[in-house]
Amino acid sequence: MNTKIKTSYINGAFIQNTPDMQLLENRNPAYPDQIVDVFARADESLTLQAIEAANNAKKAWAMSNPMLRSDLLDKIGTRLLEQKQYLGEILAKEEGKTLKEAILEVDKAGRLFKFYAQEALHAVGEKYQSVRDGVTVDVIAQPVGVVGVICPWNFPMAIPAWKIAPALCYGNTVVFKPAELVPSSAWELAKIIHEAGVPAGVFNMLIGPGRAVGDTILRSEKINAVSFTGSENVGRQVAKLTAERMIPAQLEMGGKNPLIILDDADLDLAVSLTVQGAFFSTGQRCTATSRVIVTQGIYPHFLEKLIATTQKLKMGDPLASDTDIGPVVDAKQLAQNLNYIDIGCQEGATLICGEQPERSETDGFYFRPVIFTNVTRDMKIFKEEIFGPILAVIQAKDYNEAFEVSEDSSFGLSAGICTSSLQYAADFQRRSSSGMVMVNLTTAGVDHHVPFGGNKSSSFGPREQGTYAKQFFTKVKTAYQLPQIA
Repeated sequence: MNTKIKTSYINGAFIQNTPDMQLLENRNPAYPDQIVDVFARADESLTLQAIEAANNAKKAWAMSNPMLRSDLLDKIGTRLLEQKQYLGEILAKEEGKTLKEAILEVDKAGRLFKFYAQEALHAVGEKYQSVRDGVTVDVIAQPVGVVGVICPWNFPMAIPAWKIAPALCYGNTVVFKPAELVPSSAWELAKIIHEAGVPAGVFNMLIGPGRAVGDTILRSEKINAVSFTGSENVGRQVAKLTAERMIPAQLEMGGKNPLIILDDADLDLAVSLTVQGAFFSTGQRCTATSRVIVTQGIYPHFLEKLIATTQKLKMGDPLASDTDIGPVVDAKQLAQNLNYIDIGCQEGATLICGEQPERSETDGFYFRPVIFTNVTRDMKIFKEEIFGPILAVIQAKDYNEAFEVSEDSSFGLSAGICTSSLQYAADFQRRSSSGMVMVNLTTAGVDHHVPFGGNKSSSFGPREQGTYAKQFFTKVKTAYQLPQIA
């Protein structure tokens, strides 16, 4: 255990710990008695200091040379890539995903910063010809100001990266609140950003509870925009608070993602996509496959192979090379998953895979992947986001019925289909109401350079990632000029 007490990062420095600060123990979900790091919790007062620092720095950073921003972002990306083994181990220890997945996540974070290093050098304006003789028109994209960034625990490197990197790229300053379940990754990211030479106040990071840090960010008059990823319930509260202040909000709030398996699908591929989407990262992804809708011809063969493949998955220490699935993030998430097993059984679904072993308080928070059949559309396990490795399997007569079932959700983040039919693939891509559509790919695989986001209750506001991030992190000014000839 590292006994040094780590702190938040405000105005260009990690703050000094004081005796009156409450402490947060960051524990390993694989070994709950193992402390990864100890942190001093930020409070409302420190949050206001960070907001003030960001506000003081915003004018200079907005007017900064784009090459300066590009070099900074590129340096951050390079250091993330150079340290991805070390950072991946920290991430796996505090969040529970396997080391392989953790390293890939850090790699993605590094590539996000490098992408926006290049984006910083691109023109962020347009020139128009006016309808009035001699008048020029420039449409200029300018930074929104101080951006509050509130992130979840399931991707503690990638999600902060795809918010912080574009915010800095387009000339905004940042007040970043990571989830308290994963402070070590956030602290390491802040350390890299600091060592890369970020000017004081441009980036600030606060480790503390939502009721102190998050609420202060949301209610501050000096916060000009908020980018949030988390649950739908909290997202709706963020939407209300930002709407009252009439500031932009970018919200990602989860999914209940369907995967359709048609009779003409490659059976091995269909099973592989289902297992990857539903159970890897312990199902703790907003893009995870949680409903698989299978047409009747392939249904018995698919189910048989799905069960056999799922039962072969090895659970264990996230740092072990042969581990397929690590623990869920904490005791609360484990209890929620166990509760959904009870709910599914009480509602009449059939549990065909995933009976849980007896465990003691010192055991890791391990949860075996669960498969339910005989699931109907009125059941909670069909409708609610569980955020765990619990899969509902529904049988459908044909493509039309499968498509109708897939659309029956208040969410619309990611949706997939497994088929060899170009006709059905094209129809699904065209008609699906989800923001991201996958054909013969897992619902959970997304690239860093293209838009990310959903529809309905999954998302609100402009898309994240890629060049589309500019729509949120900048505001448009139209400038007219009549040149005077001397």
